[in-house]
Amino acid sequence: MSGNGRMHVGVQGIGTSEKELQFLVRHGVTHMDASVENNEVETLSRHREEAAQWGVSLEMIHIGLPNSITLAQDPQRDRDLEGICQIIENASQAGIRGLNYNFCILPHQRTESTPGRGGTTYSTFDLSKFDNQTLSEAGEVSRDEAFDRIGYFLEWVIPVAEEHQVQMAAHLNDPPAPVLRGVERWNYPVFDGLKQFVELVDSPYNGFNFCCGVASEGLKDPGTELYDIVRYFGERKKIFNVHFRNIRGGLHNFQEVWPDEGDLDMHRVAQTLAEVEYPYMLMPDHAPNHPDDTSPAGVSGRVCQAWAFQFGYIIALIQAVSA
Repeated sequence: MSGNGRMHVGVQGIGTSEKELQFLVRHGVTHMDASVENNEVETLSRHREEAAQWGVSLEMIHIGLPNSITLAQDPQRDRDLEGICQIIENASQAGIRGLNYNFCILPHQRTESTPGRGGTTYSTFDLSKFDNQTLSEAGEVSRDEAFDRIGYFLEWVIPVAEEHQVQMAAHLNDPPAPVLRGVERWNYPVFDGLKQFVELVDSPYNGFNFCCGVASEGLKDPGTELYDIVRYFGERKKIFNVHFRNIRGGLHNFQEVWPDEGDLDMHRVAQTLAEVEYPYMLMPDHAPNHPDDTSPAGVSGRVCQAWAFQFGYIIALIQAVSA
């Protein structure tokens, strides 16, 4: 496994162009989950080498799961699972530590954005303003059925991940809720859902791309409840990557805010991760938007002031809890 033995700032969704890597380096970012155009060994190796030239370690990549896997569409599901196994093998050959993925039967859900400080807007969810009657293409899916599909996936891919020593890091469904558009979310209740997920196939290569924001979105009082969840899965080495973001609110009604103004004590989150000896990336995830943030063609929209602010915030907290 890569990593320097202690947690460090990271980034996701940014490529390895010179402009993007300069942006990372000047803000102290040393590790990344890169945006890549395909998952072939040669491509992954090239991106890794491009990052290394600037002193940045390409640790992980995101992969998408085809609908055949999340919606249990046979016989295509098995063919696509073979493809995921090939990506695992490719990542190993290219020296990639792990793969971040989402097992979403129903995708990310939000309502209208709301105003934030300094002219920014906050991604928002308010169940009272959400169309929760219209079913998605998934139809009605129970929590038990969701876990049946997850188990089928994990039983295919985790043995391959073990063979090639590649961590499989599942992101939480956003937001957690009892039922959204007919689909029972597997990660609600939050702790129970995550515990059941990792116990389906018990392996050091089965864990989470743990999003502090999403986990908090499923809690009634995230400012008191989240830290024990972080500690439980951190102690068991089930956290392979951290989306380090804050929210205001909680279950059924929240805003994604700046990290210093939400209901979570982010210093306490970082302290908890340090205490369980979490050794990987803390990275920004969703960030407030501002119209001043525009990126040149071919450069990620995350090359922006919001992400720069969050990099500095994360680095300062890592220094504070490591002192």
